[in-house]
Amino acid sequence: MDSVLALMVLTFLVIVFASLSLRILRPYEKGLVERLGRYVKTLDSGLNIIIPFVENIRKVDIRERVIDVPPQEVITKDNVVVTVDAIVYFEITDPVRVVYQVENFMLAAMKLAQTNLRNVVGDMELDQTLTSRERINVQLREILDDATDKWGVRVTRVEIQKIDPPRDITDAMSQQMKAERTKRALILEAEGVRQSQILRAEGEKQSAILAAQGKAEAIRQVADADRYQKLTVAQGEGEAITTVFAAIHQGDPTHDLLAVKYLEALPKIADGKATKLFLPIEASGVLSALGGMVEVFRQDKCGESDPPA
Repeated sequence: MDSVLALMVLTFLVIVFASLSLRILRPYEKGLVERLGRYVKTLDSGLNIIIPFVENIRKVDIRERVIDVPPQEVITKDNVVVTVDAIVYFEITDPVRVVYQVENFMLAAMKLAQTNLRNVVGDMELDQTLTSRERINVQLREILDDATDKWGVRVTRVEIQKIDPPRDITDAMSQQMKAERTKRALILEAEGVRQSQILRAEGEKQSAILAAQGKAEAIRQVADADRYQKLTVAQGEGEAITTVFAAIHQGDPTHDLLAVKYLEALPKIADGKATKLFLPIEASGVLSALGGMVEVFRQDKCGESDPPA
């Protein structure tokens, strides 16, 4: 009976000893072994054995973690108070230093982020802070990464969640934006009107040019037609004169015939309207022929009046 009881007690002690000496670490954990208060070694993930009551293990989570920096008021370079809210992402690269170099890393990192956030935003004007978030993120990440390197921590990125100016500044910015958009709209409208007027003027100019060219072409065609008509008429008249002239010469007219034709043409020349009549120089020959004809008629009459001897 005593042996059975002793065996049970021994078994219990073995179980307790085994439970205290066996440690299981997850893939994202590191184990810091302390022996009698002194750091001994670092354990990796998996099953590990320690000496109970002599060694102690401290688990460190090495996954990437986030610190939410509380919103805080920051005075910009142009003396505008803005409320800035940021978050910081970090991961532990050395579990030994993060445990033994700083008492409370989360609190230390938060205060460090708040202080440097004030410094970075305070060196900028309001417009720069609103349009340069990426620049603020990069500067703050570099500063925090350098400061936390001795703690065995690497700051992966910093993100500014919001930057809120005061209400009056927001209203003024809204009015400014509205005025800028109105100005842009008016400029675009004026540009459209100017462009339409230019196009209309160009169209009217082109239309006037085409109309003038058409009118000039019409006048040119009319002038060509009139000139052709006159030329045709002149050629016809010339041919008629040539024909008459040839016919007269072929007929070999006498001076008497020409004188008669000349006398027939005199009434048409005078036409009953002329008060003066100018005879050509060549008319002297015709008149002499006419005088001869009169003399012949006179002689004929005298011969008829005398009786025969």
